[in-house]
Amino acid sequence: MTGLNQTVLTTGILAGIAAALLVLGANAQPSFASVLYASSALPVLVAGLGWGNRTAIIAILTAAVIGALLISPLFALAMAIFTLIPAGWLSHLANLARPASELGGPDDLVAWYPISDILLHLCGLVTIAVIILGAVIGYGPELTNRMVDAMVENFNQQNAAMVPDAAALAQTKSMIVLMLPLIQGGIWVLMLFAAFYFAVRIVSRSGRALRPREDMPSALRMNRNAIFVFLAGIALTFVGGVPAMVGATICGTFGAGFLMAGFAGLHFRLKDKDWRLPGLILVYLSTLLLFPLLAILIVGLSDTRRTIALTPTRTPDKPGS
Repeated sequence: MTGLNQTVLTTGILAGIAAALLVLGANAQPSFASVLYASSALPVLVAGLGWGNRTAIIAILTAAVIGALLISPLFALAMAIFTLIPAGWLSHLANLARPASELGGPDDLVAWYPISDILLHLCGLVTIAVIILGAVIGYGPELTNRMVDAMVENFNQQNAAMVPDAAALAQTKSMIVLMLPLIQGGIWVLMLFAAFYFAVRIVSRSGRALRPREDMPSALRMNRNAIFVFLAGIALTFVGGVPAMVGATICGTFGAGFLMAGFAGLHFRLKDKDWRLPGLILVYLSTLLLFPLLAILIVGLSDTRRTIALTPTRTPDKPGS
């Protein structure tokens, strides 16, 4: 037991140090800031998925302490809210399991927490994090209007012909205030789920995985309850003011979840097809345009379900430990 506790402590501290270094690297390299910042979730995810909740908690605390000592307590809090805590929570959910018999399944199998519900939690966590960030920095029309005015001034210095007229400028300002949280929330969901996906692969290869590795094309779908949240977000965008910005954030985060589910559905439908690779390449290239991207989103909205992974009860480690 002492050796186990020492392993948990050592692994958690090392994961926390790695996460903190990645965040500090993001500050030092602005061009790769988003990738490095999202990658800081990877050590915490690996620690939690392979060694359990205690290791993930130690990793989160270690990274937060390092961030507070080297930068500031506010920096550590932001790091924890946007990356560390979501990563720890995802690893906790992934390790949750219960006897399949409780769900009407066989007595000799264990049912694991569905990927669809994990993705639902991720969308919710990122939504809350983006809203908190907006409240802290005072996000709103005043901030975005200054950004647009600075951009227009820059265009005016380079080429006066590029400056839009007053009506177009007002439309741009009203659009930017909603587009920024939508895009930021969506990108953050995509990047954190990518970190989760790679963490699952790493832990599975190492043989430390508490949860079996699932086939993402068949398992990655959104919970059907997410549709109502997504529709509520769309409705809020028409209200105006702060509710509209919150609605835009919800549209971005949950829209990203449905978008990933749509791509997973296409991967599943094209499985075992001879033309699968060129077909997928064509699909991904076409999504550089808006309408094909909306079509993928609709595919994700039309296929909502909860796929539960089942494994034999002889799993050696206690789930969610």
